[in-house]
Amino acid sequence: MTTKAVAQAFNAALSEAGGSISTWLILSALEWDQWHTQHDLAAALGIEGPTLTRHLDGLENAGLVVRVRDGADRRALRVETTEAGHELHQQLQKVATAFDRRLRAGIGGDEIDELRSLSVRLEENAGPRFRAAPRQM
Repeated sequence: MTTKAVAQAFNAALSEAGGSISTWLILSALEWDQWHTQHDLAAALGIEGPTLTRHLDGLENAGLVVRVRDGADRRALRVETTEAGHELHQQLQKVATAFDRRLRAGIGGDEIDELRSLSVRLEENAGPRFRAAPRQM
């Protein structure tokens, strides 16, 4: 229930800035230059291809991303952030940073380290199928 409450609060904060959790995750993955093909991006985010396609359709219609054929593999679609997408990501980064500060209020560094350690252990216990993609921050 805690995870759900935090996710809902984070999504509400992102929504006020014109985004959502899915927008934040997709733009972040693209901005951090980790995954560019649509297939790789879906795998990294842990979602099915059709779900990502639906999200990308909305982002593309909003002018935040473009999809182009990969020059090396014409079957693959590359996803790239537009200038508007980059600007929105910068705004959402500020919202995410402020939300993180708010969420951590009153929690000491040792407690954060312990929470991080316990979270990793919970993720490992869930099994390899449910592990999150590597994070880069």
